[in-house]
Amino acid sequence: MKYALIGCGRIAVNHIKAVVNNGLEMVAVCDTDPEQIRILFEKTGYDKPVEKFSDYKDMIEKHPDLELVSIATESGVHAEIALYCIDHGINVIIEKPIAMSIADADEIIRRSEARHVKVAACHQNRFNLAVREMRKAVEEGRFGKISHGAIHVRWNRNKAYYEQAPWRGKWASDGGALMNQCIHGIDLFRWMLGEEVESVYGVTRQQYHDYLECEDVGMAVVKFKSGIVGTVEGTVNVYPNNLEETLYMFGEKGTVKLGGTSCNNIDVWKFEDESDEDSGKAGFQEATSNVYGNGHTSLFADMIDAIRNDRKPYVDAVAGRNALEMVLAIYKSQLTGQPVSLPLTDFSTMEMTGMFGEGTL
Repeated sequence: MKYALIGCGRIAVNHIKAVVNNGLEMVAVCDTDPEQIRILFEKTGYDKPVEKFSDYKDMIEKHPDLELVSIATESGVHAEIALYCIDHGINVIIEKPIAMSIADADEIIRRSEARHVKVAACHQNRFNLAVREMRKAVEEGRFGKISHGAIHVRWNRNKAYYEQAPWRGKWASDGGALMNQCIHGIDLFRWMLGEEVESVYGVTRQQYHDYLECEDVGMAVVKFKSGIVGTVEGTVNVYPNNLEETLYMFGEKGTVKLGGTSCNNIDVWKFEDESDEDSGKAGFQEATSNVYGNGHTSLFADMIDAIRNDRKPYVDAVAGRNALEMVLAIYKSQLTGQPVSLPLTDFSTMEMTGMFGEGTL
């Protein structure tokens, strides 16, 4: 399957690993900065011949037979590039968030369906082994009636991190801690507790990162249409390093806590109908080399299979929209000071401009 990568920054290493592990034929790579391409190949040791481009439109014109492209650029251009690929009949994997506005996310869904093109949102933590065990228990109804749940993403990002890439921490190109770092956890939270959300009440602050435009901490209370309630906490203010990403579910017949730095461990696993299969699950740890986990390879494998068998990807564009909508609802609640009802008909990060000042980076 002919593949190309657009964007060669920090996360692109995981894309290259997924390409190699799945035996994709990478024919082209694109980045506006050729030095980024060089660094990426140096980091990954990828040495097969690949055509290099600085303009993705030139790349697609030169390679009209591309079957799959992954987009790992700055967030602000995800939708623009994805729509261009879709219009050219190319299947796409889009790094999170899939867009910066509800309107763009809806357009990605609409056009991809009209063109019969597959779109996967790169929420790779759905493929974590611990997450898959929790999801299986949810689908089997083992929790019974679910009371509530919570996601905590307690990480650290210092000034040096934001200085690595000038697009970070800006409303037009990135968003803040919730949109960039915490959206994976928010995706898992909504997916597990119920995709039908009634309302979101959120508060965000900029406590330490006054050189950014956006928030460095956000919290929210979420009411689901099922009656379940949940809380969200996301921050990059933890001293001195990443602490944890934990997902809790509390049901009348079960309690599970996923932990580790990216929901890659099972800290608590208790069920009323405990079986031999459950023994040893508490304490499970999936080794990862970084906070991005191991899921990219599985997400790519699923997308390849979805293309070949003409089915929806496991993490489709609607899933990407749902995670984006949750973050934007928290932002809108901060802006208005009121609970926000879902679905959001339209909202974008740009409506938050000036919330915490202009930033200095």
